[in-house]
Amino acid sequence: MSTPNTPIWTELCAALERAAPELLAIPEPIAARRPVPGKWSCKEVIGHLIDSASNNHGRFVRAQLKDELVFEGYDQDAWMRVQRYQERAWPELVSLWRDLNLQIAHVMQSMPAHERLRTRTRHNLHEIAWKTVPESEATTLEYFLRDYVGHLEHHLRQAFATARAARP
Repeated sequence: MSTPNTPIWTELCAALERAAPELLAIPEPIAARRPVPGKWSCKEVIGHLIDSASNNHGRFVRAQLKDELVFEGYDQDAWMRVQRYQERAWPELVSLWRDLNLQIAHVMQSMPAHERLRTRTRHNLHEIAWKTVPESEATTLEYFLRDYVGHLEHHLRQAFATARAARP
């Protein structure tokens, strides 16, 4: 879980290095198995995290170039349907997820502290954050970065629980 005294990019890299080998150890048939109809398989959970990384990478870059934290959302179920993660090879998905997040960690680390910590009164984190911020409250990019890593860790726990439940 995210701690305010640890740089967020350090936490992200630690999560990646801890999770990637564990994910790769999940056999392909287990990674593709849905726990129940309508629930995501491990492949789809990691696919969702790939979509999250893709969207948030751009948000984190653009946030440094403007005075607000207002970003377009995306329909996660539609993205899942269109990208058909169930059809992808499991090691390829894990590799893509890890590599995208290593770039995000680099963006985070390269970000000037004044940009990360600057208070933003205009945002839509009440709509797009994992742990939302009321529209009436100011927030920071640092909050949004930590929210991103919290979301990632939440879904990793979900993927590992799905894999454990699918094993014979």
